Amino acid sequence: MKTNGGRRRIRALCWSRRAWRDAGMAQKKYLQAKLTQFLREDRIQLWKPPYTDENKKVGLALKDLAKKYSDKLECCENEVEKIIEEIRCKAIERGTGNENYRTTGIATIEVFLPPRLKKDRKNLLETRLHITGRELRSKIAETFGLQENYIKIVINKKQLQLGKTLEEQGVAHNVKVMVLELKQSEEDVRKNFQLEEEEQNEAELKEKQIQRTKRGLEILAKRAAETVVDPEMTPYLDIANQTGRSIRIPPSERKALMLAMGYHEKGRAFLKRKEYGIALPCLLDADKYFCECCRELLDTVDNYAVLQLDIVWCYFRLEQLECLDDAEKKLNLAQKCFKNCYGENHQRLVHIKGNCGKEKVLFLRLYLLQGIRNYHSGNDVEACEYLNKARQLFKELYIDPSKVDNLLQLGFTAQEARLGLRACDGNVDHAATHITNRREELAQIRKEEKEKKRRRLENIRCLKGMGYSTHAAQQALHAASGNLDEALKILLSNPQMWWLNDSNPETNNRQESPSQENIDRLVYMGFDALVAEAALRVFRGNVQLAAQTLAHNGGSLPPELPLSPEDSLSPPGTSPSDSAGTSSASTDEDMETEAVNEILEDIPEHEEDYLDSTLEDEEIIIAECAPSGSSFQPQDRSSSQVPSGLSARCIQDFSSLPEGTD
Repeated sequence: MKTNGGRRRIRALCWSRRAWRDAGMAQKKYLQAKLTQFLREDRIQLWKPPYTDENKKVGLALKDLAKKYSDKLECCENEVEKIIEEIRCKAIERGTGNENYRTTGIATIEVFLPPRLKKDRKNLLETRLHITGRELRSKIAETFGLQENYIKIVINKKQLQLGKTLEEQGVAHNVKVMVLELKQSEEDVRKNFQLEEEEQNEAELKEKQIQRTKRGLEILAKRAAETVVDPEMTPYLDIANQTGRSIRIPPSERKALMLAMGYHEKGRAFLKRKEYGIALPCLLDADKYFCECCRELLDTVDNYAVLQLDIVWCYFRLEQLECLDDAEKKLNLAQKCFKNCYGENHQRLVHIKGNCGKEKVLFLRLYLLQGIRNYHSGNDVEACEYLNKARQLFKELYIDPSKVDNLLQLGFTAQEARLGLRACDGNVDHAATHITNRREELAQIRKEEKEKKRRRLENIRCLKGMGYSTHAAQQALHAASGNLDEALKILLSNPQMWWLNDSNPETNNRQESPSQENIDRLVYMGFDALVAEAALRVFRGNVQLAAQTLAHNGGSLPPELPLSPEDSLSPPGTSPSDSAGTSSASTDEDMETEAVNEILEDIPEHEEDYLDSTLEDEEIIIAECAPSGSSFQPQDRSSSQVPSGLSARCIQDFSSLPEGTD
């Protein structure tokens, strides 16, 4: 018992020292930001006299400046003088770097290293800009003792592309570079070789996981963009609005949007597991694909705003919030997008969904991040305003665990309970009614969607009965918006669509010599014997298709159809030369299936999963940010509170509103 108690006391002591150290670092950063702000306001150039002499040594005027600012900040004069001297040295160093770049073309980049390294996080590195991203990664790894294959580089809020030069990617002198490490545990140089090997294997597995994610999303997005998959047989991604109904997106934007949302969901899955180093590349990829969508779409859905919050949350969790200038831009963009989607004071949101309680968790995180960002920028007044907003919103959104228990006993899930209580201002009875109504709405929507799929499959079977392949029938129905008569017209007007085969041996069986009986049947209908024979060759002896096509084209075959189809009819993979690749193709298919299944496992089923939060992380951060003497105390969380589960994130569309609605 004594030993255990001793261990607990030692652990608490270590934690208090770390907390003290972190608080000291935060205070120093704050003073640096405030002093930089004062220097900018007073237009003081520390690298020039009287603060720096001709030998670049510190001038006597610096002490007077330190006294002036220490009185203004009401803090230690020696500490202020020390920080101003650091700022002066960095300014001189920067000026020297600028001069060196002008004369030699060698640029200086500022490298921000992973938190685990026991050294200064900011480091300068000189390089030429005509080198490739791979060469820069290698140089960073060698310089700072990192493993090249297990790091990713982020520059200008994008992942560094290894095959392109730095110039091609817009990298300039004095740019800031963030290094992400795929290893999650802290390394200890004293650990044995076996542990290091295990960590390398772990990083390698995570890199493979990222590659599988990319592959799986590409496959699913391609299926969704083509919209020719059988929804009963083939897994794919769909886009739905806030009610759960599928919505149509222009084909030109559909694939980009699917990739954006897919990468976002995968990134959120890593966020839930607190794997921030892997989450950030996924989220940045999502941002890249969202930017390929039209501005109008981004202004009517909240997905893009939520993504900006998630990226900055990653910056914060990786302790990189202060190093990237676009953190502030992303928070402002998120706020603007929320206003466009939800309306002023959330009127549009209330009009569509009936309440705005669930969406307030997004604003809690927004205010919290804005407060932290402003603190690191030296804007203490704005920081206090945002943090106070976050505290008030947290108190409003906090859910009594006993109320969750009451709803659990009624058969609802913990996620449904939290979302329902926030939508109904904590009223248990109203929340139960709200959840029940929502379940009924979703059941009705699923029933309608299932009926639409059933009708579509019936239409496909009908067209297949006329001799068309499944693939051709699917494409025609998609082009005709599901109308069977219009789809048939499309197929007759475009007989080349008949060549869209299913790679099925039965449908690919070619009939090189049509029977005389079938030729006679077409001749009896009034068609020329030679044309009839050619048509039967093209359509593999199918009299019905041959007759329909000849009748539709005035008794002749359209010029785009081949009259000698033998070469075209060979189904892929049936030639002797291809038979050796059957095993390889099967392996590739298994790998694709694995990649797709990994993606689908992380796509939540509940459409409002992104709004469900226990607020445990926010609670801890708010408590840490609370000023001394504050009455804010973390809530007592009982063990009965169940962690949130996975659910479906759909696209939240706030564009369909009556005229005059804000």
